[in-house]
Amino acid sequence: MGLNQWFAKGMTTKEYIDGMKVNQEGLLAIHDQFALSQEDLVFYHSLRERDLRAVVLTADWCGDAMLCVPILIKIAEEAMISLRFLNRDDHLDLMDQYLTNGKSRSIPIMIFIDAEGNEQAVWGPRAPEVQQLLEEVRSTLPDPADEEFATKQKEMYRAFKYEIKRNPEYWEAVNCSIRERLEATSTLIR
Repeated sequence: MGLNQWFAKGMTTKEYIDGMKVNQEGLLAIHDQFALSQEDLVFYHSLRERDLRAVVLTADWCGDAMLCVPILIKIAEEAMISLRFLNRDDHLDLMDQYLTNGKSRSIPIMIFIDAEGNEQAVWGPRAPEVQQLLEEVRSTLPDPADEEFATKQKEMYRAFKYEIKRNPEYWEAVNCSIRERLEATSTLIR
């Protein structure tokens, strides 16, 4: 199946947000508080003529998606990029084409396409600064064989989610990372 067909199968932004049961509040809070700089606006407005769309592999339960999707929505609003959302677990055949490091079904994955459905850029699952934060908090976990591991891992993910939900530095890191990817491929997108 081509990317145009995947796009056609996806949920609109409103459908995705309305259907959220886990991280809707966090996603909306980030969306409402995050603002693009004037420089960002100039760049994203320049993408309008390119008629980009994006297929987003995601899941409501994912903390990374809670962080990244609202930033993408802000970008899409300014760049006039139509978005369609697919639940990762319902679309593993597409997900398996975009594995992180060739092995992990990490999300979100954003696949930017042109009007003909040709892939122009792919971004995800997280900005380098967010990856660094996750690695730092993971390093505090005990050995997986330790009886406290499961409890400590839940606490670690709760703290990670809290930090990315409240810290605008991580929001901006996501924006910069997505923008860099789109800038790097701008000669292809034209």
